[in-house]
Amino acid sequence: MTARISLRGATVEREKKRLLGPVDFVVEPGEHVLVTGPSGSGKTTLLRVIAGLAQLSAGRVELDGELATDGSKLAIAPARRRIGFLFQGAALWPHLTVAKTLEFTLKQSGAARERAAVDARVRELLECVELTGFEGRLPATLSGGEAQRLALARALAPAPRILLLDEPLGPLDAELRGALLERLRELEQRLELTTVHVTHDPDESASLATRRVRLERGQFVEAKA
Repeated sequence: MTARISLRGATVEREKKRLLGPVDFVVEPGEHVLVTGPSGSGKTTLLRVIAGLAQLSAGRVELDGELATDGSKLAIAPARRRIGFLFQGAALWPHLTVAKTLEFTLKQSGAARERAAVDARVRELLECVELTGFEGRLPATLSGGEAQRLALARALAPAPRILLLDEPLGPLDAELRGALLERLRELEQRLELTTVHVTHDPDESASLATRRVRLERGQFVEAKA
């Protein structure tokens, strides 16, 4: 089986400071890998490397066996990688309504451009995250859980094969965390997603994980089945 994600010797350096690597990291299709470690250990940098948003100083990234990044050169642009990225704290555009947020994402990713296709996909995504009826709402009017569900819908808009989660449960209370975990579990199975999930608290997400790894000072230091 071809690995869904493969990093070989991936290294990120900025201003003579090493943020990541060199690391080798392989994720098989359908895995949900939890990445833990202290602040500044390179967890978010790892996600950004996979997404093509952080430039490598050395090494390579392959997605489904296809070269995506070779050193500092992008062989596949971020928008073409079919990756959904759920950031910490939702990071929504404050001036765009719920529907406009998804419409903009669909058009930018090329997942849908025709009006009818965009409208249909927006309806599907809102139903998927239980936000039907919220189309005209602005982010400032959403609760924390609603905002994070919209951010999840935005991450799913381009029909990704890979989902990258950067502390997605951090801003939520215990009840909302549980609800979002249940939603993620159902969507991963239904959409056959492969997930890399950065978290400070692996126990709260343990039910989703197929594997755990730990980063410290940009290096993997332990792994748990």
